[in-house]
Amino acid sequence: MAHLYAQHWKDYELLDAGGGKKLERWGEMITIRPDRNAYFRSVWPFDKWYTKAHYEFVETANNKGNWKKLLEGGAESWQISYKSIKLNLALTNYKHVGLFPEQQANWDYIEKNLNKGDRFLNLFGYTGAASLIALSKGADVFHCDSVKQVITWGKENMEASELDGIHWVLEDALKFAQREVKRGKKYKGIVMDPPAFGMGANKERWKIEDKLVELVKMALELREPGGFVIINTYSPKLDVKDIIELGRTLIEVEKFGVDTLAIKTSTGKVIEYGQRTLITDQ
Repeated sequence: MAHLYAQHWKDYELLDAGGGKKLERWGEMITIRPDRNAYFRSVWPFDKWYTKAHYEFVETANNKGNWKKLLEGGAESWQISYKSIKLNLALTNYKHVGLFPEQQANWDYIEKNLNKGDRFLNLFGYTGAASLIALSKGADVFHCDSVKQVITWGKENMEASELDGIHWVLEDALKFAQREVKRGKKYKGIVMDPPAFGMGANKERWKIEDKLVELVKMALELREPGGFVIINTYSPKLDVKDIIELGRTLIEVEKFGVDTLAIKTSTGKVIEYGQRTLITDQ
């Protein structure tokens, strides 16, 4: 299984990581966030981190917590760019800032493999980086998420990028996908970024390891010939061997690959985030 290394760009750099934390630069803003994947020792001592970072997220329970201000000159909301798109970032109560840089490989794949007029579906779409990349290629984009606040965030990113035309769907992603299958809809590209834990269509709790088979089956039905499906999985309870076995039993296509999303720090450490499954017949 190969590593898909996200590359640093002008507005993002993973400076260092270790001791269960990571030091990141987002434009002019520098943050410290907890990360269980940074189980190794950092290259720089934490004392050096604190001379650089504007904010540190202090976790209280289950990814919730508060941001502690460390240096003057920081901001609670700001904007960065990736190629032609603009992304509004903000300090949230769940340690996230509105972007997952490790998914850069997905954005680049979408940019390379979509053309004007292609239909594109982003399920569990979050704040819309993948949707905006697809839209910038002229695709007909459908963006689905069940959280109103992140749909609004995505719309603001679209406006900041001076783009228009995304079909925003405020609905449970599984429920929407099931309906699209019944309607006979097809998409050239489909991206799914399900959380490790989620809420089902009837408000029942679900886990990605229990829903992966259903997700893959729906994606295969929604994918048009020659199209692609990208599925990100971050759950530590979801074994790579299980994903590969699922591919062997469900998928009759020429290409089915599972790789690890990762970023190398500027100091040489590597953080592995989760799996990226790519399904295509090209």
